[in-house]
Amino acid sequence: MHRKTEALWLSVSPHLKCFDQRLLSRLSKGRNVRRWQYCQTIDEPCSAAAVVESLHEYLRSRPLQSNGQPAPKVHLMGHGVSGAIGLLYARQYPQHVASLTLLSVGAAPAINWQAHYYALRRLIPCSREIILGQLVRLLFGEQAPRFATALTHLLAKDLDSNLTLHSLTDSIHIESGGAEVPLLICNGAEDEITVPYRAHPWQKWLKSDDLLWRCPEGRYFFHFHHCQSVAKIISNYWAQLPDQLATLRADQSDSSRTDSSRTDSSTTQVTRLREQIPGDLAAESCSITRHSCTRQ
Repeated sequence: MHRKTEALWLSVSPHLKCFDQRLLSRLSKGRNVRRWQYCQTIDEPCSAAAVVESLHEYLRSRPLQSNGQPAPKVHLMGHGVSGAIGLLYARQYPQHVASLTLLSVGAAPAINWQAHYYALRRLIPCSREIILGQLVRLLFGEQAPRFATALTHLLAKDLDSNLTLHSLTDSIHIESGGAEVPLLICNGAEDEITVPYRAHPWQKWLKSDDLLWRCPEGRYFFHFHHCQSVAKIISNYWAQLPDQLATLRADQSDSSRTDSSRTDSSTTQVTRLREQIPGDLAAESCSITRHSCTRQ
């Protein structure tokens, strides 16, 4: 069997990881998907650079392949501030990244729900609970009172315990734009945090192998409510990448050399991959691109 590139989900918001599990469960079918989690301690300063270096230490420490070569590149994924960390890492260490998938990350990567929270705290003389309640409606839509209260407490825990790029006195700026690695950008069509006023500033940063997709009716946490559609988009994007197809063909070639009796079947399988995968996935990508353009 061929080896599929490992995927790594970045999580720097442990209190919000409950919104990720549905998507990860679907992506893990047929592929090795791992979760890398960063826990912010109480006495530790919030430093995006320190998190990037911690991630690099993890990826650099992976064991060598059986042939003595360094561990292969990984597909990085992240939502919100975790995606912004992935973007910073891909810019600094592109040699370790096969692709980068960003969910609810705008062209101004540091702008997230926490940035909105602190902006409201500075502008409006309201309590923390009231502002968090307003953000719950913005992030999730109208909810039953009991569920809205639970979400408010969850956001409060994230502010108090997890990595944040912002505070009442300061905000971290991350340069706009993408990275040199293949980039998949997924946002909710109804997300008013990262894509306000239905704008699409990502367009001017896209490369030829990048893809921009908007989830219909999706809000900031669209990957929780629309996990099946998001998993399909991500899996299809991975499969169409040139590096992935090259890996499939190389693995089939290795298999034919070690077992000559399977040469014909391996050659046939490679031929089918060449004929079927690019065509089907090109059609899928074109459909997604057209859909995105119609919603600008």
